[in-house]
Amino acid sequence: MGKAARDQSARDRIKAQREAERKQEQRKRMVTITTVAVVALAAVGAGWWYSAQRGKSEEATTALAPITVQGDGSVVMAKAGVEKPVLDIYEDFQCPFCKQLDESNGPTIKNMAAAGQVKVVYHPITIFPESVTRSNSVRAGAAARCVPDGKQWMAYHDKLFEEQPSETVEGFKTGELVEWGKEAGVTAPNFEQCVTSQQHAKAHTDYAAAQIESAKIEGTPTLKLNGTVLGDEGFSPSGLRQAILDAAK
Repeated sequence: MGKAARDQSARDRIKAQREAERKQEQRKRMVTITTVAVVALAAVGAGWWYSAQRGKSEEATTALAPITVQGDGSVVMAKAGVEKPVLDIYEDFQCPFCKQLDESNGPTIKNMAAAGQVKVVYHPITIFPESVTRSNSVRAGAAARCVPDGKQWMAYHDKLFEEQPSETVEGFKTGELVEWGKEAGVTAPNFEQCVTSQQHAKAHTDYAAAQIESAKIEGTPTLKLNGTVLGDEGFSPSGLRQAILDAAK
C-alpha cells in the first residue's frame, strides 16, 4: 500500500471514529433531555394534582344561613349574632373569574356562613367599561335587585353565573332574565315588570361606582376579609376556609 493510500485510510478511520463519537454524544444528550423532560412532566403533574386537591370544591350543605337583601343592593348572609369575621365579596355577574370563584368557593362560603363561622356580604357591581359587556352586567345586576327574598336571591345569583354569556356578545337579555328567575323559584309578584323595565339599573350603577371608589376595587372578583384584600389564599376552597378560621382567632 502506497503512502497516499495509507494516508487516505487513516483519514477514513479518523472520520469514522469522529462520527461514532458524535453519535454517541448525541445519544447521551437525548437521554439527558428525555430524563429532564420526564422529571419536569412529573413535577408539573404533581403540581396539577396538588392544585386540584387544594382547589377541590366542598359539597354544599342544604342549609343556608339567613340571607337579607339590603336597601343599597348589597346582600348579607349570616347567622343571627355573627358579626365577625366579615367576608366582603365584590363580584360582577358578567365576570368569568367571578363565575369560577362562585363555582369553586361558593359552597365553602355558604357552609361556613351556615356554621356561624363568618358573616358574608355580597356586593354585585359592574366593573366593565366596554359597551356590550357593561350593558350585560347592568341588566343582570338590576334584575338581581328585583328579588327581595334572600333565599330566592341566592338561587337567582347562582343561576345568573350558571347562565353567564360570553363577554363578546349581547346576553342577559331581559326575557332570559325573567325566565331564569322563574326557574330559580323567584315569586315576587312584580318581578317580570321590574326586570323588563330595568327600574333598578341606575341604582345598580350608582352603587357600583360608589363601591369601586370607596372600597378601591380595581377588578372582580375582589375578596376582603375584615377589610383586608385576600390574595391567592382566597381563591381556593381550603385556602379561603383557613383564612377565615385564622381571622376568627
